[in-house]
Amino acid sequence: MIVAGCDVGSLTAEAVIMSDGEILSSEIIGVRPKPEQSAKDVMDKALQKAHLALEDIDYCVSTGYGRERIPFARDNISEISCHGKGAHWLIPSVRTVIDVGGQDCKVIRVDANGKLQNFIMNDKCAAGTGRFLEVMAKTLGIRLDEIGPLSLAARNPVVITNMCSIYAQTEVAASIAQGADQHDLAAGITKAMAERVNSLVVRVGVEEDVVITGGVAKNIGVVKSLEVMLRVSTKKFNVDPQIVGALGGALFAKEKFLQK
Repeated sequence: MIVAGCDVGSLTAEAVIMSDGEILSSEIIGVRPKPEQSAKDVMDKALQKAHLALEDIDYCVSTGYGRERIPFARDNISEISCHGKGAHWLIPSVRTVIDVGGQDCKVIRVDANGKLQNFIMNDKCAAGTGRFLEVMAKTLGIRLDEIGPLSLAARNPVVITNMCSIYAQTEVAASIAQGADQHDLAAGITKAMAERVNSLVVRVGVEEDVVITGGVAKNIGVVKSLEVMLRVSTKKFNVDPQIVGALGGALFAKEKFLQK
């Protein structure tokens, strides 16, 4: 039995192919103009890695923003359920999943069986999302993946007071004009990002173990700031945290295939 999960989000698309409870391959790409093309391209790359064809997949579940427009998926499930499912499969002790995506942030609570208990989601504002970091990186004139490492060398982090991403960008630009150190600015940005995520987490409540999924989980500055605020050490996956949603889709695909 070979199953797959395909996660088409706002900025990236991921695919995971599994067989007999093991991950055969995974892939991450930037999204295309249409969800259908994003899904096809990312799945083609994952299939190529696994030396398989689409016809070899017994069941595929799609998730993410574009989940209802994936022609080769036999079912679609919300990314909230998929991230909870994938995170719990990887680390069964997980109870709190913080998923920071490109344009939204979700805090998910699961029980001992990985079943969804509660969640909260912010998709009304770019603050607390990957988009916020993208805007800030552009303002600083650096690559997105440079923000985290730069923040660790800060001596006097700049305090960013505005909650709105647009006003925060103006605040950072003003600090640059005043000669603020780039390391201190990066630290202020990662802390501001963590504060926005933390405000959601406290509304759901923290129960260990805690994990972070999505692309922002790779930003060491945001992760460390959030750990300080939550007073917990987050658990780390042995796979790329960005594929957890697609992994959950593949796990649901296995269940649905066995049911049918």
